[in-house]
Amino acid sequence: MRTLRGRVVTGKGNYSYWLAKLNDYYRAKTGMKLFPGTLNLQLDEEYRRPATFLRLEKEEYGGTVSVSIIPCRIFGRNAYILRTDGAEFGGDPAEWRIIEVATDIKLRDAHKLKDGDRVEVTVDE
Repeated sequence: MRTLRGRVVTGKGNYSYWLAKLNDYYRAKTGMKLFPGTLNLQLDEEYRRPATFLRLEKEEYGGTVSVSIIPCRIFGRNAYILRTDGAEFGGDPAEWRIIEVATDIKLRDAHKLKDGDRVEVTVDE
């Protein structure tokens, strides 16, 4: 098990749109209805996806972006790190320090999180 540590940061808001639009696909992969939005964390170190993970392939939903879905835990609840292939394979190492965590609730509200707050996420590797 690996513990990832980082600070809450504001994202671009892209996943809120895509999670709402593709929730049936994500539910089929995860078994969970995901809240339409992610908690963005800037990690203390780079994170690359593990050897095993779930996938939502662009061909499955007729889109242009494939997403790796990595099971994790945050605040004691099941969640998923969502990472596009562009973020995983892009040439900007700064993106390897950003993760987007999705679960069934809005984590910012449930845990009164604001930008800069420290958070830990655990991943089985």
